[in-house]
Amino acid sequence: MSFNDDESSEGKSGVKSKLENYLFSCELSNKVPFYTFQGDEEEDLEHFLELRTVCLGEGAKEESNMVEVTAMNHQGKTISVPIANLHINCLPMVCLGEFELRAPVTIRLKSGSGPVTVSGLHLIASEAQDSDLSDDDDDDEMEEMAPVKHAKKHNKNCC
Repeated sequence: MSFNDDESSEGKSGVKSKLENYLFSCELSNKVPFYTFQGDEEEDLEHFLELRTVCLGEGAKEESNMVEVTAMNHQGKTISVPIANLHINCLPMVCLGEFELRAPVTIRLKSGSGPVTVSGLHLIASEAQDSDLSDDDDDDEMEEMAPVKHAKKHNKNCC
């Protein structure tokens, strides 16, 4: 499930939601072996982490660097899953596509000394008020209704 910046959608309950996205990045190493992504405690916001890439940083040694994520599964149980096993000589970077997890998420350098950079998007879903959505819809309608200009015909004998 992926959304673009400020995209609105209607959920099962008929309530429209607004989604904002922000760049996310963290660096893991011996000094900082894990990072925990938490959302704000506001009731009407949901926070998601969409992981895109995991790559070795400058100065990485010739060793295996395994990265794992810990998050909740569909049953509400905490589960840890390896997402990348990087090596400077054969696999310095992995593209994860749109690997989306609901907060809280812990990203851990399970083995190796790094540095490993994990990047993606921080997605924030909130209930949109009708006035927020109607303003956006009005702008779209105005763009769609712009007059169409016809091309001028040129004389065949003219340059």
